[in-house]
Amino acid sequence: MTRWGYLSFALVLAGFAMAMYGHHAASQIPGGKVPIHWNIRGQPDGWAPTNEPFIAFYLLPTIIGAVVVLGLFALPWLSPRNFAVEGFRQTYDYVFFLVAALFVYLEGVILWSQFHGPVLMERGFLAGIFLFFALIGNVLGKVKRNFWMGVRTPWTLADPVVWDRTHRVAAWLFVGTGLVGGALSLLGVYPAVCFVLLMVGAVAPVVYSLVLYKRLERAGKLESQQQPVTTAD
Repeated sequence: MTRWGYLSFALVLAGFAMAMYGHHAASQIPGGKVPIHWNIRGQPDGWAPTNEPFIAFYLLPTIIGAVVVLGLFALPWLSPRNFAVEGFRQTYDYVFFLVAALFVYLEGVILWSQFHGPVLMERGFLAGIFLFFALIGNVLGKVKRNFWMGVRTPWTLADPVVWDRTHRVAAWLFVGTGLVGGALSLLGVYPAVCFVLLMVGAVAPVVYSLVLYKRLERAGKLESQQQPVTTAD
């Protein structure tokens, strides 16, 4: 495990510290309940009583901890030899650090909304997601073939050239989508428009991987088509 793995666990501890603060300050919340779910307009539509602190405050950091443990320990152990993550472990751990950072950021936004007003800070909420998207894109080109991370389609997993070229395209798309979407979010563009942009940025590399695979297949340039055919005597 690299330094990014250790920093991920530090973020888990930060998430629990924030939850403890929220639990301690819950007596200041009028009505004895806090919002835990919001609709597309940022209005709360789900509530939890403050006398059930796990659901109200500790569920999210528990999920963060579970994701970090799963990602840093279980998934590398489960990886088949030819798809091991050790060849890009620094990047792999960094991505899980970003995942933990995103969750802790969202926890902070939720706590702020619980204590300072009925409306979730949707601009900051969406901007954080788009920033995460851009940061992922910045390192996506360094992700090697594996079963857990990256643009994992049947076509990228089947051929290393398709994997590499798809991830180069996806890296540019993720960074561009993240920066544009983050700016639109902060400017107050309707959230549904931002989510459509996010979906386009996520789906486009999948379509590209299929088109590229079929093109290489027709040209006879897939890795599997380059290997000599052996016949039994």
